Amino acid sequence: MKSIAILGGGLSGLTQAWKAQKSGKKVTIFEENSRLGGVIQSERTKEGFLLDYGPNSLSLRKQNLSEMLEQLDILDHAIDANVIAKKRFIVRAGKLVALPLNFPTFLSSRFLSPIGKLRILLEPFIRKSKSNSESVAQFIERRLGREVLDYAANPFLGGVFAARPETLSLPNAFPALAEMERQNGSIFRGFLASRKKSNRMEKTRLISFPNGMEELITRFEMKVQCSILRKHSAKEIESVHQNGWKIKCTSENGSQSILHFDELICTLPATQISSIKWTNVKNSKDLNVLSTAPHFPLSLVFLGFEREQIEHPLDGFGFLVPELENRKILGTLFSSTLFSNRAPEGKVLLTTFVGGERQPHLAEMNDGSLFQSVSDELSCLLGVKGKPIFQKIKRWPLSIPLPDSRMSERKDAARRLSSLNNGLSFSGSHLTGVSLPNCLEG
Repeated sequence: MKSIAILGGGLSGLTQAWKAQKSGKKVTIFEENSRLGGVIQSERTKEGFLLDYGPNSLSLRKQNLSEMLEQLDILDHAIDANVIAKKRFIVRAGKLVALPLNFPTFLSSRFLSPIGKLRILLEPFIRKSKSNSESVAQFIERRLGREVLDYAANPFLGGVFAARPETLSLPNAFPALAEMERQNGSIFRGFLASRKKSNRMEKTRLISFPNGMEELITRFEMKVQCSILRKHSAKEIESVHQNGWKIKCTSENGSQSILHFDELICTLPATQISSIKWTNVKNSKDLNVLSTAPHFPLSLVFLGFEREQIEHPLDGFGFLVPELENRKILGTLFSSTLFSNRAPEGKVLLTTFVGGERQPHLAEMNDGSLFQSVSDELSCLLGVKGKPIFQKIKRWPLSIPLPDSRMSERKDAARRLSSLNNGLSFSGSHLTGVSLPNCLEG
């Protein structure tokens, strides 16, 4: 039985552990924290609010991913999002405007001007680009027009990546869109073709769990039968020629140990790879390339209110803010609408995102200033009156690794390291993409 070491106990690490276990390998996970899951963290507060500090949901679109979660006995414990969460808002001219859900509502919606809507309808007639290195902004503006870029793509990417569309590389951030244009010549024709693919589920499910998204990790862990070294950090890694890999690690109490493995998978965040001393690794300069993923600070501000304190009906997923609106927030989730049991009876929970690439300095404000800034924005946009009955901040100094133009270089570097060093491979959101389906499939 081959032995395999996995660095990092996040979702990517657990996925790699499960796959290795299925192939008959003896697995050991090294995790520097006391808990697994990485950024997937949930907490039930003493006031009765359920907070997700990382991802707030999992979108199931592909049949193979659904089947994987069924094999892990996870899907039976999932809960579906409230049906009204299909409704989503953007801010335009200082007001929340609902996004269209179908063609009739597209025609009547105020989120785009008549000219902007007409420009979308011309998309099938736009020629394909010969470039394979467009930014998301260039692609959207070319195919759908400037207004869609400003009032759809910009807020959407601010919500997903906390980034600007000008920074993101189309083939790295949305390879499926690039492939749609290449194969079908049009996004619309590509969407129609994708609906016929056998791997696509008939209906997309947006799910979470009764105890928050961290329950995904705890249930995953139950099915991964392996050794888990918690509070153990890999300090030195050495390639022992054809005899595998030697890992020198340090535990929480400072004791050191040296362990040997046949194979090694590194799923650590890009920012941690360079903190390890790598020895006898061929083409080791590529390790520095892997560490170049850009990260920006992001703060999550959780506010709880009595329901009667808020004028807006909170009848949807939440709202996103286009950069043109010059607001101090990226968007807000209506967390207690999205899933049940997120707030006590008669109360609501709002989760607001601040900072990212767009406004990194705002994420670093002190607690008092950050609470006041978010409260002012929500008062204006949602009609919030009075002070919150609950408030908390979760700060991510280095948040989402962005799929920028250099992500291709990082993927190439990972492939070279794997091909030149027997038994070594890399995974993680800085290579697969940040969405949970990407981490599960990577």
